[in-house]
Amino acid sequence: MKTEREKMTAGELYHPLDEELTKARKRARQLCRALDAAGSDAEHQLILFELFAAGGDTAIVQAPFYCDYGSNIYLGERVFFNFNCVILDVCEVRIGGHTLLGPAVQIYTALHPMNAQERRQAEFGRPVSIGADVWIGGGAIILPGVSIGSGAVIGAGSVVSRDIPDNVFAAGNPCRVVREIRE
Repeated sequence: MKTEREKMTAGELYHPLDEELTKARKRARQLCRALDAAGSDAEHQLILFELFAAGGDTAIVQAPFYCDYGSNIYLGERVFFNFNCVILDVCEVRIGGHTLLGPAVQIYTALHPMNAQERRQAEFGRPVSIGADVWIGGGAIILPGVSIGSGAVIGAGSVVSRDIPDNVFAAGNPCRVVREIRE
């Protein structure tokens, strides 16, 4: 029988108030608060290394930063988060190297059932994948299950509800491809 954590990361219905998951969220919140209070760059980097599943050793994060677990966030080399970014990482969030996230970018993997009775007891999620060398403008929202291709630029304030291919500028609500990016 699967644990609630295993169900959660597999994108299945799970019970978010499970004791193990509650402790894991508490741990992430404590690390996010410690990040905000870090007294040195070395302490800041150690916290990121402990918080993220991968990539914390080279990540650049402007506090405050918020996430559900951190343990489901996989970063490539030198990913940059500006102030007030939020990641609801009930499923994996993978972000390629040298990606830039503007202030107040939000990445959601969490979903809730449409049926009210189910919604009282369970939730589920879908992973998010963001390629390398992506720039996501401030205030953009990335919805569950979305993939953004490498080299893409997402306009500020966009709501990304569908996949975005490589090397395009996309913007709007809903976010749509505006044009290709040519070198």
